[in-house]
Amino acid sequence: MPSYKAPLRDMKFLLNEVFDYPGHYETLASGENATPDVVDAILTECGRFCEQVLGPLYQSGDEEGCTLKDGVVSTPSGYKEAYQQYAQGGWQGLSAPEEFGGQGLPASMGLLKQEMMGTANWPFSMYPGLSMGAMNTIFLHGTESQKQTYLTPLTEGRWGGTMCLTEPQCGTDLGQVKTRAEPRGDGGYALTGTKIFISSGDHDLTENIVHIVLARLPEAPPGTRGISLFIVPKFLPDGAGNLGERNAVVCGSLEKKMGIKASATCVMNFDGATGYLIGPANEGLECMFTFMNTARIGTAIQGVGPAELSYQWALAYARERRSMRALSGKKEPDQVADSLIHHADVRRMLLTQKAIAEGGRAMLYYAARLADHMVEGYATGDEAKAAKYDDKLGFLTPILKGFLTELGNEAANLGVQVFGGHGYIREHGMEQIVRDTRIATLYEGTTGIQALDLLGRKVLLMTQGGAVRDFTLRIANFARKQLADKRTRPFAVELLKLTAQWNLLTVRVMLAARKDRDVVSSAAYDFLMYSGYVTMAYLWARQATVASEKLAAGDGTESDRFYHAKLATAEFYYERLLPRAQAHATSMLSPSKNLMRLAADDLAFTG
Repeated sequence: MPSYKAPLRDMKFLLNEVFDYPGHYETLASGENATPDVVDAILTECGRFCEQVLGPLYQSGDEEGCTLKDGVVSTPSGYKEAYQQYAQGGWQGLSAPEEFGGQGLPASMGLLKQEMMGTANWPFSMYPGLSMGAMNTIFLHGTESQKQTYLTPLTEGRWGGTMCLTEPQCGTDLGQVKTRAEPRGDGGYALTGTKIFISSGDHDLTENIVHIVLARLPEAPPGTRGISLFIVPKFLPDGAGNLGERNAVVCGSLEKKMGIKASATCVMNFDGATGYLIGPANEGLECMFTFMNTARIGTAIQGVGPAELSYQWALAYARERRSMRALSGKKEPDQVADSLIHHADVRRMLLTQKAIAEGGRAMLYYAARLADHMVEGYATGDEAKAAKYDDKLGFLTPILKGFLTELGNEAANLGVQVFGGHGYIREHGMEQIVRDTRIATLYEGTTGIQALDLLGRKVLLMTQGGAVRDFTLRIANFARKQLADKRTRPFAVELLKLTAQWNLLTVRVMLAARKDRDVVSSAAYDFLMYSGYVTMAYLWARQATVASEKLAAGDGTESDRFYHAKLATAEFYYERLLPRAQAHATSMLSPSKNLMRLAADDLAFTG
């Protein structure tokens, strides 16, 4: 059985040498205790927990799955014990406020933890991950009484949480929500309706589950303007926070899914369940989406995680498996054949996985710095700061979520390809990574929805191209400084060309959309993918620049081989993967009529 190894060397390279997280944490009130020694200890211990506890449960959890019997959901063997270790270790409260039992560390520390957990065992990581969404919502929008009742047990991991949005008739289009909330006259509400695809909707890991539910009040306005947000606990707590009677919310069934089978994805039935309004009436979506940027960064991990895991396992296999001789001559003459790793096409697949995993990780860590400032702004009531960084993060979020999950699927499939026929067999674990990763481009908004959010809302509607201009200016300023270094000059020159092209493409799409509104939808996917490739190119250039500087100065914390590998992978990315951006540039400018002129009834002719 393959095993997971936390990529601590690459993580520390990005944190300490590329993005200067020690200096970043010094600018944050929550960063006071995030000293280099503390961060290093946390990363090491979290890596150990993921390697020794979560990783071994990944394949067995998939084989066993979750079960529903007599209205009770049971998680796979070993999950309860692993969750107890997780909760007792204080991991759930790593970035939570100290006043509610957390450690008060920056939000990015939680992302680092989530990356390792999600890579080692994504289905397991979803249980505490959903709780974070509930915690953030209550912290920002709950009453003082609600905070006192719910946040401490959620922070301690004794209670879990969910986000209940989707219904049978609506996923992305939440304006169609039908769940009703009737006032009871005692400050509570009776919620009736059905929610589907609810991750962690029911399980046996915690003593209580706090559902955050979208529903409609009587006579609420139609559409999204009439949706409110409610807290609906599985067990109703009393005034002292102790568990009381069972609420009228039950798991009706478990979804039979392609992957993430160890994560309980539930159909939840609310039959007059007691709930409590959180935030203003009819402003549920605004409350729900306050932390959506950080939630989507979390989902973007499911692009980086499978790329890393599949790469680790494929690399080990390529070193051990022998087949034929390398075209350039025997590499291992004493063996019956050369290892797969000596074949150029296998190298192509492995380096693609490596470039995606390490480039994607850099994108996440770049965005996590912005998230730290945004979260601190909200936590301290500095609305101007929160809005400033929310806007910066808002532009990157659909790129991270859409682009990285698409590439994560590619990397997972490449892992199967490296294994050949053995990758198709369950015992090796490679096909499970493919199955588990497929959902990542679907939930928290499909790639198409992310693309529309990026191009339609963030670029055209909200900023008239300003978001692209601001970000490309940052890239161009960086690139100009690298022109003097012969090692990084090729990256810098290419980046300068791409920043000019990105702005030109934005203007051309904007002008075309004035005459044909379908252009926005027809160009959106290619615009998102182009944006992703350029953003990753920027962050590979930053890694290459640091590697070049450390090699020249001889003062790096890593070996020369490590830095040379960074330069080589950056060159591979620029020469082999970045050219894909030009195909997307061409496609996004293609008129929408080649998509829309064929009548819907003429899309298929069957007997």
